[in-house]
Amino acid sequence: MSLQFSRLGARQKESDIARLMTVALQRPDLLSLAAGFTDNQTLPLAELTEVAVQLGEEGERSVLQYGANQGNLKLRQLMTDRLQRQDGVDWDYGIERSFVSNGSQQALYLAVQTLCDPGDIVLVEQPTYFVFLEMLRGLGVEAVSLPVGSGGEIDTVALAAMLEAYAKAGEIERVKAVYLISYYANPSGRCISRDCKQSVLEILARYEGSIALFEDAAYREMYYERPFAAESAVALEKANRVVPVFYSTTLTKPFATGLKVGFGYCTHEDWLARMMAIKGQQDFGTANYNQALLAKSLETGLFDRHLGVLRASYFAKMRALHVRLGETLGELGWSWEQPEGGLYLWLTAPEGLETGFESAFHEAAIEAGVMYVPGELCQAEGRPRNRARLSFGVLGLAELEEAGDRFCAAAKQIGSAQIS
Repeated sequence: MSLQFSRLGARQKESDIARLMTVALQRPDLLSLAAGFTDNQTLPLAELTEVAVQLGEEGERSVLQYGANQGNLKLRQLMTDRLQRQDGVDWDYGIERSFVSNGSQQALYLAVQTLCDPGDIVLVEQPTYFVFLEMLRGLGVEAVSLPVGSGGEIDTVALAAMLEAYAKAGEIERVKAVYLISYYANPSGRCISRDCKQSVLEILARYEGSIALFEDAAYREMYYERPFAAESAVALEKANRVVPVFYSTTLTKPFATGLKVGFGYCTHEDWLARMMAIKGQQDFGTANYNQALLAKSLETGLFDRHLGVLRASYFAKMRALHVRLGETLGELGWSWEQPEGGLYLWLTAPEGLETGFESAFHEAAIEAGVMYVPGELCQAEGRPRNRARLSFGVLGLAELEEAGDRFCAAAKQIGSAQIS
């Protein structure tokens, strides 16, 4: 008699991230444009060492003790105030609605796990964050793409019609949330305008609080030259508080990824309490010392100084890869938009050229010595199949140019094969 797994356990498959990492380990000569890692050279090792020394000199041993399940009070206050300033509002958001998590991924998992049962639906952008899609599949939740217009922004008229169709079919109760990556999205690099976000909230409000809005703002502060001028859904929903809003971000992607600390803010008291109950069962508190390091970094201005370094670095890297690819791919029929923030280029290959794991192009790229994320992973329905996500975070400028050359070589090879 064999071990019988739970339905949750039986649904689990090897993650796409793990698959990419396996390929990378098997081929150490590969240059990776796949994983969304940050730049090793800009990690603030010396600066954080000084912060650690300051904590030691202050003699507060409690930073090495277990902390509160909901998170370090000082860090939560700093982050709540920061969100309030970013949104430009003059009312108090309230620290009681905030919490600290083990990276923003845990915050998203808690939000989905407390809201959705297997068979429920979450509406997502097209494209969207592929690790979030993996999470939904693992929990048995169906991801359905939101309708989009020609410019890539959400078609709110079509969204209203979609929800009405679910209601007429008696399935509106299955629709639990809309998930938006509203600033410099992974993978598209796009932002969601204030008007579009407001329209989505107004449509959801028709369902009297039964459909929540997830706003993933992990890249909000990772702009290159100026921040995107749109308030969060927390600010926009203040007027009526009909739609439950869950806002998440990270302190690690724009600072030091190894610290793994995220921040969540939830406008719905009962929902937040249930998230905290599950979090208490999982870890009863995010690493307290990491929170203390980050609170001190925010207080002293180190966090923002480092953000300035990262913005300049990623802007230079984006431009280097964009220019290198442009020298070749444009002539081969590839296209992409130049982002104003974030870590990714979102490429569209010529119609009919597939980029998935089993495609001839993917094989050619691996043979050329470069990795990327097949775009179909970022689509709820797995199509279109001619997209690719390239991350420029971890490689240096010279390596990025070489990776770009290798990617172009694969594109040339497959393009020539198709013509012949």
